Amino acid sequence: MKHCKETRVVQTHRIMPQETNSFGNMFGGQLLSLVDNSASVSASRMSRTVVMTAAMDKMNFLAPLPENDSVCVESFVSGVGKKSCEVFVKVLGEHLATGERYIAATSFMTFVAITDDPDFRMPEIVADSEEEAMICSGYDQRRQERLSQRQADQALHEKLTKQVFWLDEDYYKSGN
Repeated sequence: MKHCKETRVVQTHRIMPQETNSFGNMFGGQLLSLVDNSASVSASRMSRTVVMTAAMDKMNFLAPLPENDSVCVESFVSGVGKKSCEVFVKVLGEHLATGERYIAATSFMTFVAITDDPDFRMPEIVADSEEEAMICSGYDQRRQERLSQRQADQALHEKLTKQVFWLDEDYYKSGN
């Protein structure tokens, strides 16, 4: 058994000019990298084995993160399966000149333990704070939604072409 706080990761960075887009806000891909990095440490603390990102189930961009604000990425494990775990990530921005903090993004990610041990099982997760309990309480519903969505995604993936269409003149003649 592990407590959410044992898997908690907090990373804080100042947003630098090279991390921003043409609007002066943190580039979304840069934020995704920070989110995945933080979440992977939470998952590793949970499993104590190698983990791999399986899915970014949801990424909600709620507010821009302007240059010279700080970005604080907080993550913790919010649910477990046999060899997988869900990690909740909260992104806080802070206007460093005023101290005003704001929620900039949230995400749920799924990680899978990579192990040859057939008996491996993720430990149970226990919430301590009200926020952790609120997030963890929705795990079963989110897991069911992910399983349903995975079936729909698999059907879509089976229909996708591997054809290099821009090199194939017949592709355009066929009306695709």
